[in-house]
Amino acid sequence: MRRTRVLPLAALLLCTPALTGTASAGSAPGAGDAARPLRILLTNDDGYAAPGLRMLFQRLTAAGHEVTVVAPSTDQSGAGTRLTSGSSVRVEHPEPRVWAVDGTPGDSVSFGLAAVFRDRAPDLVVSGTNFGPNVAALATHSGTVGGAIAALERGVPAIAVSTGELAVPVPEQILNAMRPTNDFTVKLIDRLRARAGNGRLLPAGVGLNVNHPVVGGDGRGTARGAAVTSQDPQPVLAATYTDAGDGTWKVGVALVPAPNRRGGDAEAVTADKVSIAPISPDWNTGTADATRIALLLAGLRP
Repeated sequence: MRRTRVLPLAALLLCTPALTGTASAGSAPGAGDAARPLRILLTNDDGYAAPGLRMLFQRLTAAGHEVTVVAPSTDQSGAGTRLTSGSSVRVEHPEPRVWAVDGTPGDSVSFGLAAVFRDRAPDLVVSGTNFGPNVAALATHSGTVGGAIAALERGVPAIAVSTGELAVPVPEQILNAMRPTNDFTVKLIDRLRARAGNGRLLPAGVGLNVNHPVVGGDGRGTARGAAVTSQDPQPVLAATYTDAGDGTWKVGVALVPAPNRRGGDAEAVTADKVSIAPISPDWNTGTADATRIALLLAGLRP
């Protein structure tokens, strides 16, 4: 993440009127003509038939956007930014406005931009809504975030959307919480469009990783606000390996308790706030870190 972009984006997203409120009907048009629906490529890592994606498809469509699903045929959770290497890919078109790609979220976005949207790129790629959070180290390995990164690499604005918290998931709660997540996503897109004028929805090379908490016993509660955050460095999960004695090892995964970093995505979600973390399609560090490394390696020669 390019740290120098966080403050300007924070101002863009969180200045009045409040993002958590209803968008003003008199807001200026964004991404061109406000009367024209946004052309959105919708993907995910849970598969094209997953309830989270289907719910967001319906919500974005109801908001007046022109949505086309280009998503994996099967569950690709944890695929990260992987792109499949091969001479062919199987793609199905099971229903209008839906394409199912036998590959990763990155493969789906790549196919969508090169084939489905070959004549004109979409205004926005949205990846989600994911079942479960993608904060801290989870975001690094997330196929949901990976789908957004694939779009950013190709110059298309992108938002990754997830619902959950750092706890053992309760399916019914998360599914219920996807509704306020999707409502917030529509408001977020409205805000970006209102501030875009005739330009891009987001600065070039910058996307958003949005994580909505599960609020209330049934998950239907409203978040306590929204915060522009950074990715918490904590690992979240730790794997254990037990030798089965036959050349295989049994793998276990457990949550690793750790303090939440102040201003991080995990802190926001834990506080029942929506986390909005700016992301970029590369792994460059900030200028301060680059300077430190240059000093450490000064004079080093082959």
